[in-house]
Amino acid sequence: MAQLLLKGHPIGNFQGVLFDKDGTLSHSEPHLLALADARINKAVKVAQEQAPALNPSELSHTLRRAFGVDQGMLDPGGTLAVASRQDNIASTATVFCLMGCSWPQALSLAHTCFDAVDQEGLIDTTPSPLINGAGQLLRNLHQQGVTAAVISNDTHSGIEEFLGHHQLGAGIAGIWSADDHPRKPDPQAVLELCNRLGLPPQRCALVGDAETDLQMALEAGIGGVIGFTGGWKRAPELPSAQHLLHSWTDLVLSTGA
Repeated sequence: MAQLLLKGHPIGNFQGVLFDKDGTLSHSEPHLLALADARINKAVKVAQEQAPALNPSELSHTLRRAFGVDQGMLDPGGTLAVASRQDNIASTATVFCLMGCSWPQALSLAHTCFDAVDQEGLIDTTPSPLINGAGQLLRNLHQQGVTAAVISNDTHSGIEEFLGHHQLGAGIAGIWSADDHPRKPDPQAVLELCNRLGLPPQRCALVGDAETDLQMALEAGIGGVIGFTGGWKRAPELPSAQHLLHSWTDLVLSTGA
């Protein structure tokens, strides 16, 4: 067990720490903005081919709002930043519905857009860089025998690829992904991950950059709920955080009883 110190002040003794990935460990905003642009451009093209009655300008504008893209920044609480791929497909289909498509047609168009972006290699698939200090903290946790795990709405393979790319896999004892059920932000996802790790939730801390993550942690009875604000150009609003963390260098470990 180790004591976490935030800017030198103790915030609790924990056996495990659960981390979100995108916007918490990973500097993912540039990748997600590029992904948003690719999906929107593809949606406009597909709509022109399969649903020509749709207004391209209105479609592009509405999808940007749905994804949370504004003036070159991403809303940290928007669907693209927080939700799973399947949820983003559903939100895209909803936009098509709002513009006059039937649900079956809208869902087909959304799947076509997302699949085409993936298959045509329009986006660099290299894992996003680590946020400064995140890797060292994970290594310190591992060295001091504190269990670390990742809970994310990325796929299991996406999380493993990210960890492997940054040589962090050995220090991560568990993963809960969009492939697991229930997905976050269901509090049961946290409880199932803690059970998988063999740790009581009250002996764990969770670090996340989304209000839904923090609410999930509180409902699951997690012992320490830490909001991370340093992963986005626009800092997320995290009213449920027990502690706020802007830089990983502000969070250190000391051995505790």
